[in-house]
Amino acid sequence: MDLFGTAGIRGSVETDVTPELAVAVGRAVGRGAEEVVVGRDGRTTGAGLAAAVEAGALSGGASVRRVGVVPTPALAFASRGRRGVMLTASHNPPEDNGIKPFVDGVEYDGAAERTVERRVEAGDGPVAWDAWGDRRESSPLPDYREAVADYARGFGGALDGLRVVVDCGNGTGALATPAVLRDLGARVAALHANVDGHFPGRGSKPTPDSLSDLRRFVADGDAALGIGHDGDADRIVIVDGSGEVVHEDTVLAVVAERYVRASDAADPVVVTTPNASARIDERVDAAGGRVERVALGALHEGIADVRESGGTVAFAAEPWKHVHPDFGGWIDGVVSAVVIARLVAAEGLPGLRAPVTERPYRKVSVPCPDDAKAAAMDRIERSLPETFPAASVDTGHGVRLDRPDGSWLLVRPSGTEPYVRLYVESEDVGDLAAEARAVIERAIEAT
Repeated sequence: MDLFGTAGIRGSVETDVTPELAVAVGRAVGRGAEEVVVGRDGRTTGAGLAAAVEAGALSGGASVRRVGVVPTPALAFASRGRRGVMLTASHNPPEDNGIKPFVDGVEYDGAAERTVERRVEAGDGPVAWDAWGDRRESSPLPDYREAVADYARGFGGALDGLRVVVDCGNGTGALATPAVLRDLGARVAALHANVDGHFPGRGSKPTPDSLSDLRRFVADGDAALGIGHDGDADRIVIVDGSGEVVHEDTVLAVVAERYVRASDAADPVVVTTPNASARIDERVDAAGGRVERVALGALHEGIADVRESGGTVAFAAEPWKHVHPDFGGWIDGVVSAVVIARLVAAEGLPGLRAPVTERPYRKVSVPCPDDAKAAAMDRIERSLPETFPAASVDTGHGVRLDRPDGSWLLVRPSGTEPYVRLYVESEDVGDLAAEARAVIERAIEAT
């Protein structure tokens, strides 16, 4: 049984992430746990699925702490020292939902996910009637917001009067990011800041197109930057003063460099993924650190591997999603928003970007049914190197080709949507992307 993708369990609530599945996953998480924290984003199906997870966890023998509608980072914060389950489909459309388990502030790793899958498949029933847990309600939001503010004060400059626009996308970031920025002295305009599971203001995935209101608002005003969140505030997008989206890898490179420079470790490491740009390696190397790449969706395992080998992780991120290890082991777009705002207050966004070499970069999503991905990737693993014979090949996390001129491309199947992803960084990015896409499409058509 394969339930988990690269970011928990996600899918349609009518066919995949059903209440029946939520009960089973809740019971699997609750087995052997003393307490399970259960939270949800604002999706209309969240209340029902959260109730189902709670029923499963209680009947599995755990007590439940219900925290209601919260950003995913706040649920992770609340799961320290216990287990947690977040009901969210993040940036997926409103008809989807998802189940994301945590333990001690970190998403379940592969081994823990497989344990859940085995228990669900086995159909484990409830524990004895007198071993069921009990339930209480609480809110981690005040403590979480205060902790974010205290942590961010260690970066950059004071926000006194800094103009910031936050597009919450009708997601749960509205419950955290604007408040923390205001508490630190920023002048904040919040767009689409009512939590609504239909996402009426814009799509829950923050893209240059969906962030058109934010971009226009920033360009027409005096804001130093704009911030866009997805539906549960684990993702972040930055918009500059002219209303243009700053490339996600440039944001990653800027933050990674600052963390490495601030680290007192002899060998500070930044953990990232194969789809991340070489601009990150350049800035981390300039700051005296090094980059380790892991599979997409495996940041937490990568952090653990570095630590087990005696290394120190200064920062970990994949595009749009950042882990701040000194704050917590989870992906946290709220912390990123506040840290970046303070860096902008100290240096200005143009100053932060100036050292970063921004080569042309393109990401392409090629439609591919989920059941065709494996066969298509097998063909791509053979045909892509044949198309670019001078490139070195790495098939550890998809198919990545590094060419002699310094350009590179990566092909990997999406773990959450029916696409094969293509990433290209090259001075001739258009031609290279078109040639690689043709290879991918032929492989999919042949399945």
